[in-house]
Amino acid sequence: MRPRLRTALLSVTATALALPLLTAPASQASSATAPPRTGFETSAGARWTTQPEEQRFLAAVDRASDRVAMSTIGTTKQGRPLQLVTIGTGRHTRTTVLLICSQHGDEPSGREACLTTVRDLAYTRDAGTRRFLSRTTVLVVPTANPDGRAADTRTNADGVDVNRDHIALKTAEGRALAAVLRDHRPDVVYDLHEYDATPPYYDKALLSLWPRNLNTHARVHDEAHALSESYVRPAAERAGFTSGVYGIWTDPATGEPLKQVAGDGQERILRNTAGIKHSVGLLVETRVTPLTDEEKRDTAVNNRRRVTTQLTALDGLMRYVDERRGRIEAATTAARLAGLGDRGPVHLGGADNDPAEPAEVIQDPPCAYRLSPAQYADVGDELALHGVRVTPPDGGDNSVRVPLRQSARALVPLLLDARAAYHLTAGEPMTAC
Repeated sequence: MRPRLRTALLSVTATALALPLLTAPASQASSATAPPRTGFETSAGARWTTQPEEQRFLAAVDRASDRVAMSTIGTTKQGRPLQLVTIGTGRHTRTTVLLICSQHGDEPSGREACLTTVRDLAYTRDAGTRRFLSRTTVLVVPTANPDGRAADTRTNADGVDVNRDHIALKTAEGRALAAVLRDHRPDVVYDLHEYDATPPYYDKALLSLWPRNLNTHARVHDEAHALSESYVRPAAERAGFTSGVYGIWTDPATGEPLKQVAGDGQERILRNTAGIKHSVGLLVETRVTPLTDEEKRDTAVNNRRRVTTQLTALDGLMRYVDERRGRIEAATTAARLAGLGDRGPVHLGGADNDPAEPAEVIQDPPCAYRLSPAQYADVGDELALHGVRVTPPDGGDNSVRVPLRQSARALVPLLLDARAAYHLTAGEPMTAC
């Protein structure tokens, strides 16, 4: 039996916020102390949770539940902590799920959904959900861009879009997330965002998209597609929300695609980076633009609908994990082992709906890239954060080799080949290793 991931849905026309617990009402909580509430909840959606409120909320959850652990994974330019919440009850869980919340600071609904999800998993007494947690580790970065959230800006304090920094790793936020991907090797990476609608062509309540990058292993790609199309979108639609594919304008009369405006295969975007790193990645976007006249009149109603849409999509994610964990594990394991065979092309461009041009394909990749001591001094930390293996200095010149025969095989040329769009440095291709 799968866990009861919601007991009720919040009506978008409600005048007071009553976000349901993920599994069980507060009266059934595992602690005698009443579960904490976010600033968003206590204000009935009239405002977003402040960062001091977030810290108090998470500290209270951590104290109350022995299935929760908190850690600091970095510090922003302005001194705010980047935090990771780990939730689980089993020592040897099979599946790891990572939620990345509000990489863009002006997209707060995902953060609110993540905060209440942390609490609801921590406090649940529902047998199905506890069984789910005995087999699943849920990792949550509640605020992936704290400086941007404080300023209500898309970018971080340096003006950098964190969701374009998952290759270069120039930001504290990007580096922290890369370390989490490397150290925890999540099977699923779920990235929560928001978007502004363009009616009538691009105006669904929820949009989602899998990794389109062509270096994503086929089995991982197919699992991510199933997560989107068979679980997340249907969960939203069962709750009464419209859904679509991120980046695709559709004809309002026929539903047929008209053009693509976003959602390509750039490796520096998290959903694509996750796929290249052998996780089932998914981007989820909820609509900021009001859907009804009531939402136009009352910002709180709009805010509540945005958060509730995120919560219903999260239900789809959890159902997916519970029902397909065997397939997920098989796909991510196959992907992680594939690079050890050191076979096949590496794609520098294209997407699953946009075939790469011949010049964008390395048909016969080198066996390694050689880095000079100066190059390695410049990018060695980034390679380590990416989990890329290097060999000791080669010969008298103290150069370093980065072999392709490793789990991160497809990532290596994206980082080190001069032809790659976002390469860190131009390594020397080696044909004899």
